[in-house]
Amino acid sequence: MSQRFPESSKSTTTRPRRPFRWPSLLTDSGRGIAFGGDYNPDQWPEDVWDDDIRLMTQAGVNTVALGIFSWGRIQPTEDVWEFDWLDRIIDKLGHAGIAVDLASATATAPQWLYQRHPEVLPRDRYGHVINPGSRQAWRPTSPVFRKYALAMCRKLAERYGDNPFVTAWHMGNEYGWNNRYDFSDDSQRAFRAWCERKYGTIEALNEAWGTAFWSQQVQSFDEVLLPYHMGGDSMVNPPHWADFERFGNDVLRDFYCAERDAIAEICPDKPFTTNFMVSTDQCCMDYADWANDVDFVSNDHYFHEGESHLDELVCSDALVDAFALGKPWYVMEHSTSAVQWKPLNMRKRNGELLRDSLAHVAMGADAISFFQWRQSRSGAEAFHSGMVPHAGEDSAVYRGVCELGAALRTLSDAGVQGTELRRSDTAILFHADSEWATRSQTLPSMKLNHWHDVRDWYRGYLDVGRRVDIVPLDYDWSGYATIVLPTVIMLSDDHVRRIADFVKAGGRVIVGYATGLIDEHFHVGLGGYPGVGDGLLRDVLGVRSEEFNILGAEADGEPSEITLSNGATTRLWQNDVTSVGERVRVIATYQGAAAADWELDGVPAIVRNAYGEGEAWYVGCDLDRADIARLVREQLGDGPDGELVGDVANGPDGEVIHTVREGADQDTGETVRFDFIMPRGKEDVVVHNVLGDPIVMHRCEKINDGNANVRDYVLHRNAILITRTAE
Repeated sequence: MSQRFPESSKSTTTRPRRPFRWPSLLTDSGRGIAFGGDYNPDQWPEDVWDDDIRLMTQAGVNTVALGIFSWGRIQPTEDVWEFDWLDRIIDKLGHAGIAVDLASATATAPQWLYQRHPEVLPRDRYGHVINPGSRQAWRPTSPVFRKYALAMCRKLAERYGDNPFVTAWHMGNEYGWNNRYDFSDDSQRAFRAWCERKYGTIEALNEAWGTAFWSQQVQSFDEVLLPYHMGGDSMVNPPHWADFERFGNDVLRDFYCAERDAIAEICPDKPFTTNFMVSTDQCCMDYADWANDVDFVSNDHYFHEGESHLDELVCSDALVDAFALGKPWYVMEHSTSAVQWKPLNMRKRNGELLRDSLAHVAMGADAISFFQWRQSRSGAEAFHSGMVPHAGEDSAVYRGVCELGAALRTLSDAGVQGTELRRSDTAILFHADSEWATRSQTLPSMKLNHWHDVRDWYRGYLDVGRRVDIVPLDYDWSGYATIVLPTVIMLSDDHVRRIADFVKAGGRVIVGYATGLIDEHFHVGLGGYPGVGDGLLRDVLGVRSEEFNILGAEADGEPSEITLSNGATTRLWQNDVTSVGERVRVIATYQGAAAADWELDGVPAIVRNAYGEGEAWYVGCDLDRADIARLVREQLGDGPDGELVGDVANGPDGEVIHTVREGADQDTGETVRFDFIMPRGKEDVVVHNVLGDPIVMHRCEKINDGNANVRDYVLHRNAILITRTAE
């Protein structure tokens, strides 16, 4: 089995990565797939606790995250600490065999702290105070808040550092959810210091920010301002905002590290984590960077309603698995059914609770937890589903939780824990800086979205029966055969050289229409598009474009889409390619009346260029998912393998998702392989010649009259089939 990610995978940073450490369970071996949820006993009368323990034991819960929002209960006033209730519940849980992932409790501060120190409250870009009452109403750069938060961390470590029932530390909660952007005086001072550390001289900052435009030159770091609201025009200088994004990421990560280190000084022997927020509608931090600072990667994932439900889940998980360098990772939060914070809060259908949870396992997770254990009866999240819903234990949701617990025990006994997701030969590259950059209001189109384009390419590959990996741009992707860069709008010279070297050595790169337009300072590459890397990216691709053609239904009377000679359609952005290299083969051109109207008729839209020992593909316009799939199927040689026989294929016509986890059984040492197969749509799917013995058959059945030697199955809606092979 090849290693998916070498330990030296971070290729563009000198910051060391913390060694991988996984929390123990309270089993005899300490191993097994973790199962549980966010538990808030302090929000309930104490006479409920014993019933909670009974229901947890019945469901197979073996770990809970405790104390995440409990600061006010632990420290009701500045001089009073109340740990007795926490002692009692940890003791009850531990004696029931339920391990505790203990939080630092600093996600929400108590009201007395805000009353005594209103200077810890953040401000928005208009200068308004962000008032307390929700989560994270504090400044990451506030020395006052840090003093109180670190005091809490030390108190917890002193009291519970040696407690055998506490097996991991959960720092904060969803850092940046409510305080990602702070425009306070503390933030202003910290931003100036951050800029001085980064640039060294004010001349270097002025050059990087291009401050000659609109007379924005600054003469010292004391003149550097935050990107406040600037009136109705309010077009922030893009490199200024890009650095503010990076600064916000860094100060929150620094706060996490300060909390972690305050506990580690007292209790260094238990692993640390914090929950990332990765789904294809949110990825607010540079988690590729944060992953260096946790002992194991954790993620909160909430499903996307509609037909993309399962695809979106595995797409997000593919990125989380890369952050974990292929090591097991933790689902810290997901939902048993509906949430309450979306405009449309759809519940899960029959079978989706278990299918979604095991889909995370299929993508590399070794821990499945929910928010939250008992559904709240009051507060802002009262209608957010829980493991024990308002209806109580006599409910479909709780029965589904018990069914999931049994399935996870089966997988634990079979040896899934510690196995790793098999890599693909293709990687789609994700870049947090490019995701932030595509939100800028100064680009040729405000409809760009790097992360959504990653999702569309991922789903396009699924549609032709291929599951690909998603890897951060700054990680090591040199071992892949193909890399895809969808709207990776920001590339440094180093990134471009790495791409060129990859292709020159025999790799294949697919570059999207809005990739490589700006460098890390938001400076546009000159000489034609894409111009970054002093034109090296143009050389790799063999194309030169002079203008962007932007379409949209908003322009009355103008064509809103253009067809390509291969039958595809583009509706947003077309690059006007004016020259191609000698080794370029044109795959498709713009054609038809709309193309002629925009003077694009016959202009190359998709090309392939031979470069060194490899090839570079340039997709010079936006394509929808169906056209991406057709391009992959017809031109890129990554079509379906047909039957499921030992390959990471997705079955006939991309109707199923199929992953493989493999590794050494931690008890026997034998090499084991687990196949996970799930239908993507609503119709029944038949799969043939599946390897291994079935260990979980959820909403599926073996066919052909029950002949034990036949490995054919029918998979119904929301099914998952898991088989085990000892090799």
